Amino acid sequence: MDNQRLFLVIALVFILFLIWNAWMQEQVPQRPPAPVAEQTDRPTEPGMDAEGVPRLADVPDTFTEPEAREPFATEPDAQRIRITTDQLNAEIDLQGGTLVRVGLLNYPLSQDEPDRPFPLMEDRGGRMFLAQSGLLASEGAAPDHHQLFQAEQTEFVLQPGQDKLEVPMYWEDESGIRVTKTYTFYRDSFVIDVDHRVDNASEALWRGTQYRQLQRRPPPGGRQFGIYTYTGGVISTPDKNYDKISFSNMSDRDLNIQSIGGWVAMIQHYFLGAWIPDQDEVNNFYTQALSAERYVLGMIGLEQQVAAPGESTTFASRLYVGPKIQERLEPLAPYLARTVDYGWLWFIAEPLFWLLNKIHGFVGNWGWSIIILTIMIKLVFYKLSETSYRSMANMRKVAPKLQQIKERYGDDKQKLNQAMMELYKKEKINPLGGCLPIVVQIPVFIALYWMLLESVELRHAPWMLWIQDLSTRDPYFILPLIMGASMFIQMKLNPPPPDPLQAKIMMALPFVFTIFFLWFPAGLVLYWVVNNVLSIAQQYVITKRVEAAAAKT
Repeated sequence: MDNQRLFLVIALVFILFLIWNAWMQEQVPQRPPAPVAEQTDRPTEPGMDAEGVPRLADVPDTFTEPEAREPFATEPDAQRIRITTDQLNAEIDLQGGTLVRVGLLNYPLSQDEPDRPFPLMEDRGGRMFLAQSGLLASEGAAPDHHQLFQAEQTEFVLQPGQDKLEVPMYWEDESGIRVTKTYTFYRDSFVIDVDHRVDNASEALWRGTQYRQLQRRPPPGGRQFGIYTYTGGVISTPDKNYDKISFSNMSDRDLNIQSIGGWVAMIQHYFLGAWIPDQDEVNNFYTQALSAERYVLGMIGLEQQVAAPGESTTFASRLYVGPKIQERLEPLAPYLARTVDYGWLWFIAEPLFWLLNKIHGFVGNWGWSIIILTIMIKLVFYKLSETSYRSMANMRKVAPKLQQIKERYGDDKQKLNQAMMELYKKEKINPLGGCLPIVVQIPVFIALYWMLLESVELRHAPWMLWIQDLSTRDPYFILPLIMGASMFIQMKLNPPPPDPLQAKIMMALPFVFTIFFLWFPAGLVLYWVVNNVLSIAQQYVITKRVEAAAAKT
């Protein structure tokens, strides 16, 4: 296989990779509503089914949505608690004490609506995403996420100089069981502590456990052609540090595994919600597909908390609701930073982002940081690229002789290949020398692709002039057109393939890539443009040197 054929294979593989991304986002058919899983008639313990999973059949088959209104509207709601911190706008429904809305104040929904927070959690329509929690009692009474809590106030605001904000609510049973559910918000944080304190004023022993779950619907259909990113569940256990549980997986079967520590999360492009237990705590992780395209991913602890008459016990948990920022996620739980989903080449992508972040710390602009990072990568691979381009230049030099051999032995493949190998040996040319260095660099390029795609830091980040958001497409398609032109120039610098069909395909590739890149995020296209321009400069200089050396001999 010569240089051109291997290059053609690499290009076609990359095109297939792009098509797969588009197909995953556009062509996967919408699933019909998932049926409610069958429940056992006689659970082994109150509040649990035969396998120790919360009885999710108690969740209504149809979700009663509130009346349509603007997100985080200012009108009071007697059954909603509103919380405002320096990072979050949130709403808690007293029906179950469920976190039903979270807006990220420093992450606008769009550049056209800078004052509208990105709604990560909502309880409306196709964007429904909730964080539910509750208690299950085998002895005594306990509130699940359907019971009505009471609160002394419905507005909480983190004041200047205040580092944390506690939001308590209460539930009490006639027997004397009182549960205080407290959400604790922190300054400059997306972490929310959620505690259940059980005070037993009854005359009987109380025994039970807590569960925490995330419930959401898949993203609505009708998305534009573009980049596919994963939206769905993820769990982490000692056996599998990072295990995706897609909505289709949840439809196929219910998950039920026991784990020490770990965490459960629902992730999407740039953002996530995750329940994080104490890492010494034992939980059963579970999933269930409910009706109306709703999916539940959660965990339930072992029944080990006991409150004797006159005593109390507390269940603690932690919730993260916010952007995928690695430096914020890493301290919370092992492998939680992996939710910044760089794909199977994460071990290459993470160091690349670390370097990009360091560069940004000096230059203060993500666009220029991408350019500097691209230059640094080119310098690292300079020698490999030099070998590749030198081999291509040598192939270009002997292209006329190859054409003569083809015309002479075109009908005899055996003699054709033999004559070509003799020519390569005489001219001291390795026909694979131009492509093997390129193959070595492919994992780095793919890792960089995912790193730029997944980094929330690039969301709404401006570069200069007309590029005011590196995470969205170039509004005027200027960068993709420059990229296509640079790729065309690269093709011209390479030796022409002896096969006319290959030559036509190679010349068509710049146009095909340009069409794909029209919808790529500008940050990704910027990388490709800079990389191509540097490659053209390096290849041009090396080709001229080889041609000059050949002219002297």
